[in-house]
Amino acid sequence: MDRLLALQAFARVIELGGFTKAGDSLQLSKTTVSDLVQGLENHLGVRLLQSTTRRVSATSDGAGFA
Repeated sequence: MDRLLALQAFARVIELGGFTKAGDSLQLSKTTVSDLVQGLENHLGVRLLQSTTRRVSATSDGAGFA
């Protein structure tokens, strides 16, 4: 996993409020962005994002990490 790209993806998801918008801005697919963030979460051992059908937000761990 490219940790720098994963960090960029995570920050973009928070900044833009969703995986699709983050992917568009990074020229990556929504799936790739999701996989990068999931890999980062697995590496750190914490959940960084909370997502619902309408929005994505940082968890308390994610907010501290961002």
